[in-house]
Amino acid sequence: MNGLRVFAIAAVAGAMLVAAPLKASAQISVEVGVAPDCPYGYYDYAPYSCVPDGYYGPEWFDGGVFIGVGPWFHGPENFKGNVDNSFDPHHGYNGPAPKVGEKASAQRRDPAQFKGNESRDGRGHTGGEKK
Repeated sequence: MNGLRVFAIAAVAGAMLVAAPLKASAQISVEVGVAPDCPYGYYDYAPYSCVPDGYYGPEWFDGGVFIGVGPWFHGPENFKGNVDNSFDPHHGYNGPAPKVGEKASAQRRDPAQFKGNESRDGRGHTGGEKK
């Protein structure tokens, strides 16, 4: 009879442990860090490499300062800006690109001469071809 009593108590205790949900507190913290210091901005996808001069159109700069893309985007919610995706490695570009910390060349391209071929929102989404 003692064996049956011990089994019954163990069964009840086990059922209570299974029935009572364990409370777990979860905290999610995302550290973005500092945006890359690139003279002409950086791609809007990881690893956020520096883009060559001519990738972004003039609307991506405010007073000559890049407004950012990806986690560091500082533009309005409905922002759309033009890029020349022929300067994107995803589209076959393998030419020179500046290194983090380099400064812009003294001879910047004329913004009026920019010929973008794709619209982007700064958060990694394309808006299709530029019309």
